[in-house]
Amino acid sequence: MNSRRIPNCLAFANAFLLIFSLRTGALSPAAAAAPSDWIKTELAPLTQLYKSLHQTPELSFEEEQTAAKMAAELRRLDFQVTEKVGGHGVVGVLTNGDGPTLLLRADMDALPVVEQTGLDYASTVTVRDSRGATVGVMHACGHDMHMTMLIGTLQYLKQHLDDWRGTVVAVFQPAEERGAGAQAMLDDGLFARFPKPDYALALHVAADRAAGRVAWRTGYAMANVDSVDVTIHGKGGHGAYPHTTVDPIVIAARLVLDLQTIVSREVRPIDPAVVTVGAIHGGAKHNVISDQCKLQLTVRSYTPEVREKILSAIRRKAKAAADSAGAPEPLVEVSDGTPALANDEKLAQRIEPAVRRAVGEQNVLEAEPSMGGEDFGAFGRAGVPILMMSVGAVSQDRLQRLQQDPRGAPSLHSPLFYPDIEPTLTTGVTALAAAALELLQAEH
Repeated sequence: MNSRRIPNCLAFANAFLLIFSLRTGALSPAAAAAPSDWIKTELAPLTQLYKSLHQTPELSFEEEQTAAKMAAELRRLDFQVTEKVGGHGVVGVLTNGDGPTLLLRADMDALPVVEQTGLDYASTVTVRDSRGATVGVMHACGHDMHMTMLIGTLQYLKQHLDDWRGTVVAVFQPAEERGAGAQAMLDDGLFARFPKPDYALALHVAADRAAGRVAWRTGYAMANVDSVDVTIHGKGGHGAYPHTTVDPIVIAARLVLDLQTIVSREVRPIDPAVVTVGAIHGGAKHNVISDQCKLQLTVRSYTPEVREKILSAIRRKAKAAADSAGAPEPLVEVSDGTPALANDEKLAQRIEPAVRRAVGEQNVLEAEPSMGGEDFGAFGRAGVPILMMSVGAVSQDRLQRLQQDPRGAPSLHSPLFYPDIEPTLTTGVTALAAAALELLQAEH
Protein backbone atom coordinates (compact mmCIF):
# COMPACT_ATOMS: atom_id res chain seq x y z
CA MET A 1 0.00 0.00 0.00
CA ASN A 2 1.31 3.43 -0.93
CA SER A 3 1.92 5.28 2.34
CA ARG A 4 1.58 8.64 0.53
CA ARG A 5 -2.14 7.96 0.01
CA ILE A 6 -2.88 7.61 3.74
CA PRO A 7 -3.12 11.37 4.55
CA ASN A 8 -5.44 11.84 1.58
CA CYS A 9 -7.63 8.97 2.77
CA LEU A 10 -7.79 10.41 6.26
CA ALA A 11 -8.69 13.83 4.94
CA PHE A 12 -11.43 12.32 2.79
CA ALA A 13 -12.80 10.37 5.78
CA ASN A 14 -12.80 13.46 8.00
CA ALA A 15 -14.56 15.51 5.35
CA PHE A 16 -17.17 12.78 4.89
CA LEU A 17 -17.83 12.63 8.66
CA LEU A 18 -18.17 16.42 8.86
CA ILE A 19 -20.67 16.52 5.98
CA PHE A 20 -22.62 13.61 7.46
CA SER A 21 -22.72 15.32 10.87
CA LEU A 22 -23.98 18.59 9.42
CA ARG A 23 -26.70 16.92 7.39
CA THR A 24 -27.92 14.79 10.30
CA GLY A 25 -27.77 17.64 12.81
CA ALA A 26 -25.16 15.89 14.94
CA LEU A 27 -22.88 18.91 14.59
CA SER A 28 -24.00 22.44 13.92
CA PRO A 29 -21.90 24.89 11.91
CA ALA A 30 -21.39 26.83 15.16
CA ALA A 31 -20.35 23.77 17.17
CA ALA A 32 -17.24 24.20 19.30
CA ALA A 33 -17.60 27.98 19.05
CA ALA A 34 -17.19 30.10 22.18
CA PRO A 35 -20.45 31.75 23.30
CA SER A 36 -19.22 35.17 22.16
CA ASP A 37 -18.62 33.83 18.65
CA TRP A 38 -21.67 31.58 18.49
CA ILE A 39 -24.14 34.34 19.37
CA LYS A 40 -23.13 36.30 16.26
CA THR A 41 -24.65 33.59 14.08
CA GLU A 42 -27.89 33.51 16.08
CA LEU A 43 -28.68 37.19 16.55
CA ALA A 44 -31.26 37.39 13.76
CA PRO A 45 -33.66 34.67 15.02
CA LEU A 46 -33.19 35.68 18.66
CA THR A 47 -33.90 39.31 17.78
CA GLN A 48 -37.07 38.20 16.06
CA LEU A 49 -38.07 36.27 19.18
CA TYR A 50 -37.35 39.31 21.36
CA LYS A 51 -39.47 41.63 19.23
CA SER A 52 -42.33 39.13 19.24
CA LEU A 53 -42.25 38.97 23.03
CA HIS A 54 -42.02 42.75 23.29
CA GLN A 55 -45.12 43.20 21.14
CA THR A 56 -47.22 40.70 23.12
CA PRO A 57 -46.77 41.53 26.82
CA GLU A 58 -49.01 40.07 29.52
CA LEU A 59 -49.58 41.22 33.09
CA SER A 60 -48.69 39.25 36.22
CA PHE A 61 -50.75 36.06 36.66
CA GLU A 62 -51.96 36.39 33.03
CA GLU A 63 -48.86 35.13 31.16
CA GLU A 64 -50.69 32.31 29.35
CA GLN A 65 -49.56 33.04 25.78
CA THR A 66 -46.03 33.99 26.84
CA ALA A 67 -45.73 30.71 28.75
CA ALA A 68 -46.95 28.79 25.71
CA LYS A 69 -44.23 30.43 23.58
CA MET A 70 -41.55 29.51 26.09
CA ALA A 71 -42.82 25.94 26.34
CA ALA A 72 -42.67 25.64 22.55
CA GLU A 73 -39.10 26.95 22.50
CA LEU A 74 -38.08 24.42 25.14
CA ARG A 75 -39.67 21.54 23.24
CA ARG A 76 -37.82 22.65 20.11
CA LEU A 77 -34.61 22.19 22.12
CA ASP A 78 -35.67 18.71 23.32
CA PHE A 79 -36.26 19.69 26.94
CA GLN A 80 -38.79 17.76 29.00
CA VAL A 81 -41.44 20.42 29.56
CA THR A 82 -43.99 20.92 32.30
CA GLU A 83 -46.45 23.81 32.15
CA LYS A 84 -48.65 25.53 34.72
CA VAL A 85 -46.24 25.24 37.63
CA GLY A 86 -47.27 27.79 40.24
CA GLY A 87 -49.71 29.42 37.82
CA HIS A 88 -48.32 29.97 34.34
CA GLY A 89 -44.79 28.88 35.24
CA VAL A 90 -42.89 26.68 32.78
CA VAL A 91 -40.13 24.22 33.70
CA GLY A 92 -37.85 22.50 31.20
CA VAL A 93 -35.33 19.78 32.10
CA LEU A 94 -32.41 18.63 29.96
CA THR A 95 -30.10 15.93 31.31
CA ASN A 96 -26.72 15.39 29.71
CA GLY A 97 -24.97 12.70 31.73
CA ASP A 98 -23.94 12.71 35.38
CA GLY A 99 -23.06 16.03 36.95
CA PRO A 100 -24.44 18.98 38.91
CA THR A 101 -27.88 20.48 38.44
CA LEU A 102 -28.08 24.11 37.36
CA LEU A 103 -31.27 26.19 37.41
CA LEU A 104 -31.49 29.07 34.93
CA ARG A 105 -34.41 31.44 35.44
CA ALA A 106 -36.16 34.19 33.50
CA ASP A 107 -39.31 36.10 34.46
CA MET A 108 -42.20 36.56 32.02
CA ASP A 109 -44.65 39.22 33.22
CA ALA A 110 -45.00 42.80 32.01
CA LEU A 111 -46.26 46.04 33.58
CA PRO A 112 -49.42 48.19 33.28
CA VAL A 113 -47.55 50.92 31.39
CA VAL A 114 -48.43 52.62 28.09
CA GLU A 115 -45.33 52.39 25.90
CA GLN A 116 -43.95 55.70 24.59
CA THR A 117 -40.70 54.56 22.98
CA GLY A 118 -41.82 55.14 19.39
CA LEU A 119 -40.17 51.87 18.31
CA ASP A 120 -41.56 50.16 15.22
CA TYR A 121 -42.09 47.05 17.36
CA ALA A 122 -43.60 48.91 20.34
CA SER A 123 -46.40 47.30 22.31
CA THR A 124 -49.92 48.50 21.58
CA VAL A 125 -51.56 46.00 23.91
CA THR A 126 -54.33 47.18 26.24
CA VAL A 127 -56.27 45.07 28.75
CA ARG A 128 -58.69 45.50 31.60
CA ASP A 129 -57.00 45.24 34.97
CA SER A 130 -58.40 43.73 38.17
CA ARG A 131 -60.30 46.98 38.87
CA GLY A 132 -61.94 46.97 35.45
CA ALA A 133 -59.88 49.89 34.15
CA THR A 134 -58.33 49.79 30.66
CA VAL A 135 -54.53 49.91 30.91
CA GLY A 136 -51.67 49.69 28.48
CA VAL A 137 -49.23 46.80 28.87
CA MET A 138 -45.48 47.03 28.27
CA HIS A 139 -42.30 45.09 28.96
CA ALA A 140 -40.84 48.11 30.75
CA CYS A 141 -38.60 46.02 33.03
CA GLY A 142 -36.83 43.95 30.40
CA HIS A 143 -38.44 40.59 31.07
CA ASP A 144 -38.77 40.06 27.31
CA MET A 145 -34.99 40.41 27.06
CA HIS A 146 -34.50 38.07 30.04
CA MET A 147 -36.53 35.36 28.28
CA THR A 148 -34.66 35.83 25.01
CA MET A 149 -31.24 35.69 26.68
CA LEU A 150 -32.22 32.49 28.46
CA ILE A 151 -33.51 30.85 25.27
CA GLY A 152 -30.25 31.81 23.56
CA THR A 153 -28.22 30.29 26.38
CA LEU A 154 -30.25 27.07 26.33
CA GLN A 155 -29.84 26.84 22.57
CA TYR A 156 -26.08 27.19 22.96
CA LEU A 157 -25.96 24.47 25.61
CA LYS A 158 -28.05 22.14 23.45
CA GLN A 159 -25.68 22.59 20.52
CA HIS A 160 -22.58 22.03 22.68
CA LEU A 161 -23.43 18.90 24.63
CA ASP A 162 -19.81 17.70 24.53
CA ASP A 163 -18.74 20.72 26.58
CA TRP A 164 -20.77 20.05 29.72
CA ARG A 165 -22.25 17.35 31.92
CA GLY A 166 -25.19 17.44 34.30
CA THR A 167 -28.77 18.68 34.29
CA VAL A 168 -30.14 22.05 33.26
CA VAL A 169 -33.46 23.15 34.75
CA ALA A 170 -34.89 26.08 32.80
CA VAL A 171 -37.50 28.09 34.72
CA PHE A 172 -39.76 30.68 33.12
CA GLN A 173 -41.40 32.34 36.08
CA PRO A 174 -44.67 34.27 36.28
CA ALA A 175 -45.64 37.23 38.46
CA GLU A 176 -42.23 38.62 39.41
CA GLU A 177 -43.62 42.15 39.37
CA ARG A 178 -46.05 41.12 42.07
CA GLY A 179 -43.31 39.43 44.09
CA ALA A 180 -45.29 36.20 44.08
CA GLY A 181 -44.24 33.99 41.18
CA ALA A 182 -41.10 32.42 42.60
CA GLN A 183 -42.79 31.42 45.84
CA ALA A 184 -45.82 30.13 43.92
CA MET A 185 -43.57 27.81 41.91
CA LEU A 186 -41.80 26.65 45.07
CA ASP A 187 -45.14 26.02 46.76
CA ASP A 188 -46.17 23.97 43.72
CA GLY A 189 -43.22 21.64 44.22
CA LEU A 190 -40.50 23.18 42.03
CA PHE A 191 -37.72 21.61 44.09
CA ALA A 192 -39.67 18.38 44.77
CA ARG A 193 -41.17 17.57 41.37
CA PHE A 194 -38.01 18.49 39.46
CA PRO A 195 -34.29 18.03 40.17
CA LYS A 196 -33.26 20.32 43.01
CA PRO A 197 -30.48 22.57 41.73
CA ASP A 198 -26.98 22.82 43.13
CA TYR A 199 -26.85 26.39 41.79
CA ALA A 200 -29.26 28.93 40.32
CA LEU A 201 -28.45 31.82 37.99
CA ALA A 202 -30.51 34.67 36.57
CA LEU A 203 -29.97 37.84 34.56
CA HIS A 204 -31.57 41.28 34.86
CA VAL A 205 -31.07 44.21 32.51
CA ALA A 206 -29.86 47.56 33.85
CA ALA A 207 -31.12 50.85 32.41
CA ASP A 208 -28.19 52.87 33.79
CA ARG A 209 -25.30 50.64 32.68
CA ALA A 210 -23.67 50.55 29.27
CA ALA A 211 -24.36 47.52 27.13
CA GLY A 212 -21.44 45.12 27.07
CA ARG A 213 -20.93 45.30 30.81
CA VAL A 214 -22.00 42.83 33.51
CA ALA A 215 -22.16 43.49 37.24
CA TRP A 216 -23.10 41.78 40.48
CA ARG A 217 -22.33 41.99 44.16
CA THR A 218 -22.09 39.26 46.76
CA GLY A 219 -24.26 39.19 49.86
CA TYR A 220 -27.39 41.30 50.01
CA ALA A 221 -27.96 42.90 46.62
CA MET A 222 -31.70 43.64 46.58
CA ALA A 223 -34.16 44.29 49.36
CA ASN A 224 -37.05 42.73 51.21
CA VAL A 225 -40.13 44.49 49.87
CA ASP A 226 -43.38 44.78 51.82
CA SER A 227 -46.53 46.70 50.98
CA VAL A 228 -48.32 48.00 54.07
CA ASP A 229 -51.90 49.33 54.11
CA VAL A 230 -52.98 51.29 57.18
CA THR A 231 -56.64 52.14 57.71
CA ILE A 232 -57.25 54.76 60.40
CA HIS A 233 -60.76 54.85 61.81
CA GLY A 234 -62.27 58.04 63.21
CA LYS A 235 -65.65 59.63 63.83
CA GLY A 236 -67.02 61.65 60.93
CA GLY A 237 -68.97 64.85 61.05
CA HIS A 238 -69.30 68.48 59.94
CA GLY A 239 -66.09 70.38 59.27
CA ALA A 240 -67.50 73.36 61.22
CA TYR A 241 -67.81 71.27 64.40
CA PRO A 242 -64.54 69.32 64.68
CA HIS A 243 -65.00 68.96 68.44
CA THR A 244 -67.83 66.50 67.76
CA THR A 245 -65.60 64.28 65.61
CA VAL A 246 -62.42 62.20 65.72
CA ASP A 247 -60.55 63.36 62.62
CA PRO A 248 -58.69 60.44 60.94
CA ILE A 249 -56.85 62.81 58.58
CA VAL A 250 -55.17 64.60 61.47
CA ILE A 251 -54.21 61.22 62.94
CA ALA A 252 -52.82 60.18 59.56
CA ALA A 253 -50.79 63.39 59.30
CA ARG A 254 -49.25 62.70 62.70
CA LEU A 255 -48.53 59.10 61.70
CA VAL A 256 -46.80 60.10 58.45
CA LEU A 257 -44.29 62.13 60.46
CA ASP A 258 -43.93 59.48 63.17
CA LEU A 259 -43.11 56.84 60.58
CA GLN A 260 -40.09 58.83 59.44
CA THR A 261 -38.42 58.25 62.80
CA ILE A 262 -38.35 54.47 62.41
CA VAL A 263 -35.37 54.43 60.05
CA SER A 264 -33.68 57.50 61.55
CA ARG A 265 -34.05 56.54 65.22
CA GLU A 266 -34.85 52.83 65.58
CA VAL A 267 -32.78 51.12 62.87
CA ARG A 268 -28.99 51.05 63.11
CA PRO A 269 -27.43 53.59 60.72
CA ILE A 270 -25.41 50.80 59.04
CA ASP A 271 -28.55 48.77 58.24
CA PRO A 272 -30.19 49.85 54.95
CA ALA A 273 -33.92 50.53 55.30
CA VAL A 274 -36.68 52.60 53.71
CA VAL A 275 -40.20 53.50 54.84
CA THR A 276 -42.10 55.50 52.23
CA VAL A 277 -45.72 56.64 52.40
CA GLY A 278 -46.67 56.42 48.75
CA ALA A 279 -50.36 57.32 48.99
CA ILE A 280 -52.88 58.78 51.41
CA HIS A 281 -56.63 58.76 50.82
CA GLY A 282 -59.21 60.39 53.07
CA GLY A 283 -62.28 62.55 52.80
CA ALA A 284 -64.49 63.58 49.87
CA LYS A 285 -65.59 67.20 50.47
CA HIS A 286 -64.26 70.46 51.88
CA ASN A 287 -66.56 70.66 54.89
CA VAL A 288 -66.94 66.98 55.76
CA ILE A 289 -64.68 65.17 58.23
CA SER A 290 -64.41 61.59 57.08
CA ASP A 291 -64.69 58.56 59.31
CA GLN A 292 -61.54 56.91 57.92
CA CYS A 293 -58.24 57.60 56.16
CA LYS A 294 -56.01 55.10 54.36
CA LEU A 295 -52.25 55.11 53.90
CA GLN A 296 -50.21 52.95 51.52
CA LEU A 297 -46.56 52.30 52.38
CA THR A 298 -43.63 50.54 50.80
CA VAL A 299 -41.07 49.12 53.23
CA ARG A 300 -37.57 48.05 52.20
CA SER A 301 -34.90 46.24 54.21
CA TYR A 302 -32.21 43.57 53.87
CA THR A 303 -32.14 41.35 56.95
CA PRO A 304 -35.10 39.48 58.48
CA GLU A 305 -34.40 41.19 61.80
CA VAL A 306 -34.64 44.71 60.38
CA ARG A 307 -37.70 43.74 58.38
CA GLU A 308 -39.56 42.57 61.47
CA LYS A 309 -38.39 45.57 63.51
CA ILE A 310 -39.82 48.00 60.94
CA LEU A 311 -43.15 46.22 60.54
CA SER A 312 -43.55 46.00 64.31
CA ALA A 313 -42.74 49.70 64.67
CA ILE A 314 -45.35 50.63 62.05
CA ARG A 315 -48.03 48.76 63.97
CA ARG A 316 -46.94 50.34 67.26
CA LYS A 317 -46.83 53.89 65.90
CA ALA A 318 -50.18 53.53 64.11
CA LYS A 319 -51.83 52.39 67.34
CA ALA A 320 -50.14 55.16 69.33
CA ALA A 321 -51.32 57.84 66.90
CA ALA A 322 -54.87 56.54 67.12
CA ASP A 323 -54.71 56.24 70.93
CA SER A 324 -53.58 59.83 71.22
CA ALA A 325 -56.86 60.97 69.63
CA GLY A 326 -59.10 58.41 71.30
CA ALA A 327 -59.68 56.61 68.00
CA PRO A 328 -60.18 52.86 67.54
CA GLU A 329 -57.13 50.71 66.82
CA PRO A 330 -56.10 51.05 63.14
CA LEU A 331 -56.04 48.13 60.74
CA VAL A 332 -52.50 47.37 59.53
CA GLU A 333 -52.21 44.89 56.66
CA VAL A 334 -48.93 43.61 55.14
CA SER A 335 -48.91 42.13 51.63
CA ASP A 336 -46.81 41.53 48.50
CA GLY A 337 -43.84 40.40 50.57
CA THR A 338 -40.71 39.78 48.49
CA PRO A 339 -37.64 38.34 50.22
CA ALA A 340 -34.26 40.03 49.97
CA LEU A 341 -31.91 38.72 47.30
CA ALA A 342 -28.53 37.63 48.63
CA ASN A 343 -25.96 36.49 46.07
CA ASP A 344 -23.81 33.56 47.16
CA GLU A 345 -20.17 34.54 47.55
CA LYS A 346 -18.66 31.14 46.67
CA LEU A 347 -20.82 30.87 43.58
CA ALA A 348 -19.76 34.35 42.46
CA GLN A 349 -16.09 33.48 42.98
CA ARG A 350 -16.53 30.30 40.97
CA ILE A 351 -18.00 31.90 37.85
CA GLU A 352 -16.19 35.24 37.86
CA PRO A 353 -13.03 34.15 35.98
CA ALA A 354 -15.11 32.46 33.27
CA VAL A 355 -17.35 35.48 32.78
CA ARG A 356 -14.36 37.83 32.67
CA ARG A 357 -12.74 35.71 29.96
CA ALA A 358 -15.98 35.65 27.99
CA VAL A 359 -16.98 39.34 28.04
CA GLY A 360 -13.65 41.02 28.75
CA GLU A 361 -11.81 41.73 31.97
CA GLN A 362 -12.81 45.40 32.00
CA ASN A 363 -16.50 44.63 31.47
CA VAL A 364 -17.19 42.84 34.76
CA LEU A 365 -18.00 45.30 37.54
CA GLU A 366 -19.14 45.32 41.15
CA ALA A 367 -22.75 46.43 41.39
CA GLU A 368 -24.03 48.84 44.00
CA PRO A 369 -26.60 47.53 46.50
CA SER A 370 -30.18 48.31 45.60
CA MET A 371 -33.36 48.78 47.62
CA GLY A 372 -35.35 47.45 44.68
CA GLY A 373 -36.96 44.04 44.94
CA GLU A 374 -36.59 40.75 43.02
CA ASP A 375 -38.30 37.53 44.05
CA PHE A 376 -35.47 35.38 42.64
CA GLY A 377 -34.26 35.66 46.23
CA ALA A 378 -36.93 33.11 47.21
CA PHE A 379 -34.87 30.36 45.56
CA GLY A 380 -31.96 31.31 47.79
CA ARG A 381 -34.17 31.24 50.87
CA ALA A 382 -35.15 27.70 49.83
CA GLY A 383 -31.56 26.55 50.26
CA VAL A 384 -30.00 26.97 46.81
CA PRO A 385 -26.89 29.13 46.18
CA ILE A 386 -28.04 31.88 43.80
CA LEU A 387 -26.50 34.65 41.75
CA MET A 388 -28.24 37.35 39.72
CA MET A 389 -26.12 39.20 37.18
CA SER A 390 -26.99 42.69 35.99
CA VAL A 391 -26.50 43.25 32.25
CA GLY A 392 -26.10 46.74 30.81
CA ALA A 393 -28.88 47.44 28.33
CA VAL A 394 -28.14 50.83 26.76
CA SER A 395 -25.41 51.40 24.17
CA GLN A 396 -22.57 53.61 25.36
CA ASP A 397 -23.36 56.32 22.81
CA ARG A 398 -27.06 56.44 23.64
CA LEU A 399 -26.36 56.35 27.38
CA GLN A 400 -24.02 59.35 27.09
CA ARG A 401 -26.65 61.30 25.15
CA LEU A 402 -29.34 60.45 27.69
CA GLN A 403 -27.14 61.42 30.62
CA GLN A 404 -26.68 64.87 29.09
CA ASP A 405 -30.45 65.29 28.92
CA PRO A 406 -31.83 67.11 32.01
CA ARG A 407 -34.35 64.30 32.37
CA GLY A 408 -31.60 61.68 32.47
CA ALA A 409 -31.81 58.13 31.18
CA PRO A 410 -35.23 56.44 31.49
CA SER A 411 -35.29 54.00 34.37
CA LEU A 412 -36.76 50.54 34.44
CA HIS A 413 -40.58 50.75 34.57
CA SER A 414 -40.47 53.95 32.50
CA PRO A 415 -42.69 54.10 29.37
CA LEU A 416 -39.57 55.34 27.56
CA PHE A 417 -37.20 52.51 28.51
CA TYR A 418 -35.96 50.03 25.94
CA PRO A 419 -32.77 47.98 25.63
CA ASP A 420 -30.49 48.14 22.63
CA ILE A 421 -31.08 44.63 21.36
CA GLU A 422 -27.85 43.45 19.77
CA PRO A 423 -25.28 44.44 22.43
CA THR A 424 -27.58 43.54 25.32
CA LEU A 425 -28.49 40.15 23.92
CA THR A 426 -24.89 39.38 22.94
CA THR A 427 -23.54 40.17 26.39
CA GLY A 428 -26.31 38.40 28.28
CA VAL A 429 -26.05 35.14 26.36
CA THR A 430 -22.25 35.22 26.42
CA ALA A 431 -22.08 35.79 30.18
CA LEU A 432 -24.79 33.31 31.13
CA ALA A 433 -23.48 30.57 28.84
CA ALA A 434 -19.94 31.05 30.12
CA ALA A 435 -21.14 30.81 33.73
CA ALA A 436 -23.21 27.70 32.92
CA LEU A 437 -20.26 25.95 31.24
CA GLU A 438 -18.09 26.68 34.29
CA LEU A 439 -20.64 25.16 36.66
CA LEU A 440 -21.34 22.18 34.39
CA GLN A 441 -17.74 21.35 33.52
CA ALA A 442 -17.34 18.11 31.60
CA GLU A 443 -14.62 15.72 32.67
CA HIS A 444 -12.05 15.19 29.92
